[in-house]
Amino acid sequence: MSSKFGSLSSSCSSVHGTAFTVSARPSPAALRATPAITSLYADRKYDLQSFKFEPIRESIVAREMTRRYMMDMITHAETDVVIVGAGSAGLSCAYELSKNPDVKVAIIEQSVSPGGGAWLGGQLFSAMVVRKPAHLFLDEIGVPYDETEDYVVIKHAALFTSTIMSKVLARPNVKLFNAVAAEDLIIKEGRMLSYCEGLVSGVVTNWALVSMNHDTQSCMDPNVMESKVVVSSCGHDGPFGATGVKRLKSVGMIDKVPGMKALDMNTAEDAIVRLTREIVPGMIVTGMEVAEIDGSPRMGPTFGAMMVSGQKAAHLALKALGQPNALDGTLKVLPELVLASAENEITTASA
Repeated sequence: MSSKFGSLSSSCSSVHGTAFTVSARPSPAALRATPAITSLYADRKYDLQSFKFEPIRESIVAREMTRRYMMDMITHAETDVVIVGAGSAGLSCAYELSKNPDVKVAIIEQSVSPGGGAWLGGQLFSAMVVRKPAHLFLDEIGVPYDETEDYVVIKHAALFTSTIMSKVLARPNVKLFNAVAAEDLIIKEGRMLSYCEGLVSGVVTNWALVSMNHDTQSCMDPNVMESKVVVSSCGHDGPFGATGVKRLKSVGMIDKVPGMKALDMNTAEDAIVRLTREIVPGMIVTGMEVAEIDGSPRMGPTFGAMMVSGQKAAHLALKALGQPNALDGTLKVLPELVLASAENEITTASA
């Protein structure tokens, strides 16, 4: 093909099943000579050659950061839902919960950079594979993909993670506390409950760097965050992995954490969604942590189960809060998905 840009090669790809033409990048000289492209920069509101920031005092910056963070801590010292772990399941759960403006959500993430393992596909490759029908969730949040009959491929996993994170963080009823670790659970004994049958009522928090250095420093006591529901999405076993269910076992609230079995994609993803549930009163388990507690297979580099498991966890939390939800039929959700309730009943939620 020939044009004023010179000779361009082209190829075809498919997004959402629709073929389109991709052209090679024009040369810098051609860009400079093209009025249509030059006009893209004409709307800039400032001059890059004489740019100058408005003045500010350093103390103002410090006060703004400190005041806002302290207010967030005060606001979420008592919250509706605490999500522990901001991987793909935790973020999907937060996104679904955030649709209800009456539900206050705090996300605890030990890493400075939330997203868990969803910044890359398998073996540090870029692409993310999502099996159908979980692609409907991608349609809802606006993530493009290449489509085949049974699955879709996002060109870079970071596209999913950055998109859902931006939507979650923009919601006024959600706060992400990253670089914060959940060191323990708050478990309360009711009049009708023994400790081993207690109610999970929040999390014990500390700065992640403090949690990693308890053995090197003198006592550094934690803080607390009370909640009506805790959603544990800590991922598979690791330094901070599966910490929720491991703590339940250590205090005798569950009998065992057998760990995930060897990889079987077809069995694993269905099992993770099916077994997402309230594991003890007040605590819901989602994502790969489900495989740890149930000994189900690992799924490897496919991500649909993380998204749908997170959605299901959100509706279980809504149900526990007495809010409209897709599991008891009091709320219809988009996209149309089949979610299994905690009692393994199948409920189809459709628009």
